[in-house]
Amino acid sequence: MLSSVIDGKDAGPGTTFESRNPADLADLVARVELADAVTVREACAAARRAQREWAKVPAPVRGQVVGAFGRLVAANKDALARLVTREIGKPLAEALGEVQEIIDTCEFFLGEGRRLYGHTVPSEMPDKQLFTYRVPVGVAMVITAGNFPVAVPSWYLAPALLCGNAVVWKPAEYAAATARALCDLAWHAGVPAGVLNLVFADGETTYAGLDAALTGRLVDKVGFTGSTAVGRRIGELCGRHVQTPCLELGGKNPMVLAPDADLNLAVEAALFSGYGTAGQRCTSLGTVIAHADVHDEFVRRFADAVRIAPVGDPTADVVFGPLLDEKFARGFENTLGWVGDHHTVLGSSAVGRITAEAPRQGFVGDPATGLYYHPVLLDGVRPGDKVFTEETFGPIVGVTTYRTLDEAIELANAPGYGLSAAVYTNDPGTAFRFRQGISAGMVSVNNSTSGAEAHLPFGGNGKSGNGSRQSGVWVLDQFTRWQSMNWDFSGSLQKAQMDVATIESDPAFRLRV
Repeated sequence: MLSSVIDGKDAGPGTTFESRNPADLADLVARVELADAVTVREACAAARRAQREWAKVPAPVRGQVVGAFGRLVAANKDALARLVTREIGKPLAEALGEVQEIIDTCEFFLGEGRRLYGHTVPSEMPDKQLFTYRVPVGVAMVITAGNFPVAVPSWYLAPALLCGNAVVWKPAEYAAATARALCDLAWHAGVPAGVLNLVFADGETTYAGLDAALTGRLVDKVGFTGSTAVGRRIGELCGRHVQTPCLELGGKNPMVLAPDADLNLAVEAALFSGYGTAGQRCTSLGTVIAHADVHDEFVRRFADAVRIAPVGDPTADVVFGPLLDEKFARGFENTLGWVGDHHTVLGSSAVGRITAEAPRQGFVGDPATGLYYHPVLLDGVRPGDKVFTEETFGPIVGVTTYRTLDEAIELANAPGYGLSAAVYTNDPGTAFRFRQGISAGMVSVNNSTSGAEAHLPFGGNGKSGNGSRQSGVWVLDQFTRWQSMNWDFSGSLQKAQMDVATIESDPAFRLRV
């Protein structure tokens, strides 16, 4: 039985949740005791008590702890990846990549422990010095989804801890075992127990506990990765307490194919970004916007690739395995109701759940054991379709057409999300004009909409986020605040803007040539 861990101690019993292997629903991965709102608040109080001492630890030493965390993850890479695969059904190759993302993140922030730079600033007064410092925000509550159960949390945990904050982490219930494993690695790497607290709770309980903690001034920063709908609620709640959360939300990520696109490369990228992780990434490909000159040939090649793509047992070499959890299976079945008569459905022998009655050719394993769904490729998608405007979070990709680059950019921006976008072209002018016009926070040229490097800013705009960024040095602005100090050693009160020395000039002077 897994329970919340507050200040190094297991919390009391609560409602039981069962985390099951979505590839084999008979496999019970963990029983989880879900906390109540009071326990969520208590976790924030414990973090508040621990944070001041952690902030006193020199930043380079905190960096060493983050580095040790990364090395311990590396030593346990295979075991952690296999747990990710077992608990959420992510193919093992992807799970190994996800764990590597933690290692890369920790390696980056190990060095940042020696680079939490402030500035010395010249004063307008004599005998006066000005300084700026990065200081920790205090207590961060981090709430993450389960589609990336260890990589995305590390984007919050590593910089937050490095900067001297204490953390309360609320992972997805259906990814509880991987969350506990990641925390065990962090604690054994030297992160003090009260500095990192783990809370298992459902969404409404988490919201109530966060509300109480914010009211009690126990939380100074909220980091949330999840749906746009929930992100709006969290943003509103934080706004009432004059806080700006870090919101990393959904996406409806376009891929534009120019007339000169390398179609074989585009098909490979569309298959990976559209159907990898069963389309359950925030950066998953939503709609291919193909130029009319290449549309038919691209659809033919893409449909062939999707039709033969291996699907099934995530421990095997497959493009994707099951959906994450029963609730996502129900959500995807609702999405399939958006398929209309004007759509051409391609990519598999059926639509919906893969069963003996609706088989998928070449399926790897036994589809009856898990939450397996046919990949869907929809041609003929129109801008007014829900499948065009809404995040689908499942193995479905739409295709539409355009004739001018301005039209393509307008279509790409139309859903109102702004996370990731890709363009396939060999023309630098097309690439740069696309970048200038697209609203996405991340742009790829001749690459997929999915994939992030640990030292590049990650985040979106519009319905995809509030402009905050994770990864690289940019995330430091989420977990530190700037503090300025002026030190006047003149022995007198020098008033800025009032006692500033002036130099006389002769503005009427002109050269005589």
